[in-house]
Amino acid sequence: MKKFRLFTYIVIAEATLFSLNSPSLSFHSGNVAECGGCHTMHNSSAGIKVTTSNLMTSQATSSLLRGSDSSSTCLDCHEGAGLSGPTGYHVSTPGSEMTTGVPPKQLTPGGDFGWLKKSYAFSDHGTVIENGSHHGHNIVAVDKGYTAATGTSPGGSYPASMLSCGSCHDPHGKARRPSTGSFAAPAMGQVNAPIKSSGSYANSPIPASGEAVGVYRLLAGRNYVSGPVTFQTYPIAVAPATYNQSEATAQVRVAYGASGTNTWGNWCATCHGRMHSKENYVHPVDQSLGSKIATNYNAYVKTGDLTGNSTTSYLSLVPFATNSGDFEALAALANNNNSNLSGPGANDHVNCLTCHRAHASGWMNALRWNNNTTYIVENGTWPAAQGRTVEETQKAYYDRPATVFSTYQKVLCNKCHQKD
Repeated sequence: MKKFRLFTYIVIAEATLFSLNSPSLSFHSGNVAECGGCHTMHNSSAGIKVTTSNLMTSQATSSLLRGSDSSSTCLDCHEGAGLSGPTGYHVSTPGSEMTTGVPPKQLTPGGDFGWLKKSYAFSDHGTVIENGSHHGHNIVAVDKGYTAATGTSPGGSYPASMLSCGSCHDPHGKARRPSTGSFAAPAMGQVNAPIKSSGSYANSPIPASGEAVGVYRLLAGRNYVSGPVTFQTYPIAVAPATYNQSEATAQVRVAYGASGTNTWGNWCATCHGRMHSKENYVHPVDQSLGSKIATNYNAYVKTGDLTGNSTTSYLSLVPFATNSGDFEALAALANNNNSNLSGPGANDHVNCLTCHRAHASGWMNALRWNNNTTYIVENGTWPAAQGRTVEETQKAYYDRPATVFSTYQKVLCNKCHQKD
């Protein structure tokens, strides 16, 4: 009987491990969920002893992570190997699947980290070498071929050698949004409303009294300590339930929000504070667009065409933040089928994510479009721009048809500024 019972436990354990490695609709459930999905127990994984030569480094062993480091552990699920295109929650394409001229496959709003592995050489008043590390946040994920950049965060002091998924995302998801609508981040031992589900999506539940949902994408909330920095604000956004898709026929709209000090500029400034100070002034963020810029955005269709209106003007390549923390209102905006393409009002905001993708992009500095050119569309087609193939250029624009823009379309700063 004892042998049978032991065998039963082993079968159950192996079935559990199998389920952890299979697609799950709610693995995180808004915060920490299945511990065994990220950690091994008793220094073994699937019956194999974990050593520094197979799964983990001695440094990582103290946390019993399933990967060599925290980001490698995240990418065990979030890197999509062997996929034909964008699917689910994947944010990285393996380097082996991106041969010369072949772009990354994933099209999440934050971008595919695979662009970090795509370097280019081209002629522009001499030979230019564009290193892939300039395409976004250089996470360290040794098992997946991602290595550290040098230096510190632009406009800040966060060491590049420490950058990981956990630098921005709280793997245990302590921050939450209870029924009151006010964010909370309980300290160790503090009682608070339990998280019942993700709060990231348009179909996320509205928490009842005594319940809570997680914050957007398990991102860091107030008092989350990441290396040398401590976050002081909460991120506000709502995404459609399906968000990783080609935008060849329909855009993916993430409804970014802003309320009080809980703005994306303040959140990003945790690591990049001096980017928007007098010391290194770049572009205003977290400010009302004003009537002129809002009018420009709504009228702008493409270079030479200012016939747009506020009901159809939204462009996922130039998103804005709605000046609201009302999650039901934001959920009504989030979609992946062009059901709501309404543009901004004068009180809505420009933010960091208006121009940049959070992970990486096909362009320098994780920009959503190529800002180092005169035309992003040439003669009605996507160009083989700056060492990229046409396929790579089109993928960097999330498969948007070149025909939705002008025959000679200028850079998308003009969506707000109309200088073309």
